[in-house]
Amino acid sequence: MAYPFPSQAWVQALISILNSDNRYAEIARNWEGDLVFAVEPDDDGQSNDPQAQVVRIYLDLWHGKCRDGYMVEDGMAVAPPAKYVLSALRSNFLRILSGELDAMQAMLTRRLRVDGSMAYMLRNVPTVLDFVRCTKRVEITDSRP
Repeated sequence: MAYPFPSQAWVQALISILNSDNRYAEIARNWEGDLVFAVEPDDDGQSNDPQAQVVRIYLDLWHGKCRDGYMVEDGMAVAPPAKYVLSALRSNFLRILSGELDAMQAMLTRRLRVDGSMAYMLRNVPTVLDFVRCTKRVEITDSRP
């Protein structure tokens, strides 16, 4: 089944995949760090469209499992504090999730900006890459939520 990105349905599908994937569980067994995806609008915020705002997704990743995940609601002033915030235009997230853009290349070229310890991420490249592999397993529809 395909889901719009970003959406709560996409988040729930990702959580299900992460928590049932034995390879991810093994590779990420030592990972300790929650993260927020900050999905930025592609129109530079010039639109009055309510979809043209930053959408945040929170994921609590801990020792090879996703303990929680959700879309950060409009009523929340900010996303919960997270060890990592990954920010990118929606189009760049979609390119990463489709496999068109390599996640590590996106980080190094700042198409995907990382707020948090880049050194920790670079020491844990297998975990990062396997997390991305799992995200690619969630099929995405072309429509917005």
